[in-house]
Amino acid sequence: MAAFQRAFAPYGLVLDQTAYIKSIHGASNELIGKIFLSHLPLERRRAILEEKEAVYRADLGDVEPIAGVVALLDFADRRGLRRAVVTNAPHANAEAVLAALGFEERLPVVVIGSELSRAKPDPLPYLRALELTGSVGSRSVAFEDSEPGIRAAAAAGLAVVGLTTSLDEAALIQAGASFAVSNFTDPRILALIERRIGARAEEGTHV
Repeated sequence: MAAFQRAFAPYGLVLDQTAYIKSIHGASNELIGKIFLSHLPLERRRAILEEKEAVYRADLGDVEPIAGVVALLDFADRRGLRRAVVTNAPHANAEAVLAALGFEERLPVVVIGSELSRAKPDPLPYLRALELTGSVGSRSVAFEDSEPGIRAAAAAGLAVVGLTTSLDEAALIQAGASFAVSNFTDPRILALIERRIGARAEEGTHV
């Protein structure tokens, strides 16, 4: 949000938490440009949003993984479960965050919504991730913290765990999450994954 505020300020646009959650959180830059910068030519909108992304990456600093995510990745390794990052963020941002976390090798499949014909909330990015990982939605789980992301994953047939990093539990459930958690240590997560892949998951089944 701070990066958007800095990028929008020269154009007289004031962005607060409510507007950020409602219109930006989880949305593609194309849609954000249409909502906030429709009075400007398309190329100028893109330039402003590219400037915002550069500000975001420059201010990224030290990032820490949410509690329990390393253990979850370890579990996925033990079970031979494939995984993908599905995001509406630009590729450079996704790469920067994964590098800062040291997760590049642990999350090698990255699907960028803006690089497809339709971004979230359309299910296409998740359908592409299922294709790339050789998975099916009915046996897969998504982790999302935004309404567009939850709607996209649910429409692709995945069970969705909502993360209360930005939205509260009620909003996440209303958007379509099976349940909401504050981090990845909640025991319901592994229970859900086990139910999706089956207690006797055959070799090669993915999530």
